[in-house]
Amino acid sequence: MVERSVRWGILATGGIAAAFAADLVDLPDAEIVAVASRSRESAEAFADRFGVDRAYGDWASLAADGDVDVVYVATPHVAHRAAAGLCLEAGRNVLCEKPFTLNLREAEELAALAREHDRFLMEAMWMYCHPLVRRLKALVDDGAIGEVRTVQADFGLAGPFPPAHRLRDLALGGGALLDLGVYPVSFAQLLLGEPDAVTASAVLSAEGVDLQTGALLSWESGALAMLHCSITGGTGGTASVTGSRGRIDVPSGFFHPDRFVLHRDGREPEEFTADPADGPRTSLRHEASEVMRALRAGEKESPLVPLEGTLAVLRTLDAVRERIGVRYPGEAMAAGRP
Repeated sequence: MVERSVRWGILATGGIAAAFAADLVDLPDAEIVAVASRSRESAEAFADRFGVDRAYGDWASLAADGDVDVVYVATPHVAHRAAAGLCLEAGRNVLCEKPFTLNLREAEELAALAREHDRFLMEAMWMYCHPLVRRLKALVDDGAIGEVRTVQADFGLAGPFPPAHRLRDLALGGGALLDLGVYPVSFAQLLLGEPDAVTASAVLSAEGVDLQTGALLSWESGALAMLHCSITGGTGGTASVTGSRGRIDVPSGFFHPDRFVLHRDGREPEEFTADPADGPRTSLRHEASEVMRALRAGEKESPLVPLEGTLAVLRTLDAVRERIGVRYPGEAMAAGRP
């Protein structure tokens, strides 16, 4: 159990690592004590930028640093299994960027390592920690719109991305699904749980990554989720949840909303807006605060981002990839659901 300021290590020095570090600096109960990169020069530049004492030119040194309470893994997702696994085996707690891993098998391996070493492990699904998303979920759970019938969500970037870009690189886990589609899938499963059946279709690039994918998830309750992701066209990032007695519309950026509108049968629409005190809609501080709360409480998982939920999303993403024919080098896919 951690009582003092939580001491963070940052593994990788790219854009998302910098964004996370900038938000950590503003949290009074957080301290960045070390950063690691495969390039010492990159680690030292990052350390200078954020006032970090120790900069390592390899991951193992950070994993072995006993002054680090928790490591934020911010590598490209193709390296999540190796980086997070190294830290867990060294006795570090871990917050690992989304998508958690390339596939379910790797995610299960990390979950097993966390249990074996009695360490905290959480996917950095910041959407689940966002105050307005939590408010939306609470309304749905409380029956504000009745029984959920449909979920719709989209996330697309305009591009175009050249063939050399990581999003077009099969060896780097490229494509729309893992980078962007993880959000619509996670949103649907936040509200409905793991689906009972998955169908999907996609447009693939010459390299074999999905340029855009549409998925239909279905539940025995009769609920459906229509989800879309793309790296060939910018979408509104909208979401809508329809129930038997109303609906909720998120007009833009559903995974980090600044407002949503609740429509209840027989009532005037109600708009819910973000509290300015919660910071910018893009802030990552909420997931960092949840990690620190859990560590202080001695918890090994977050109830907001439980590991079983993360594994369930990976099962769905694996099933979608089976349907659309995307497989990464050296990967042996597990059998998907029907």
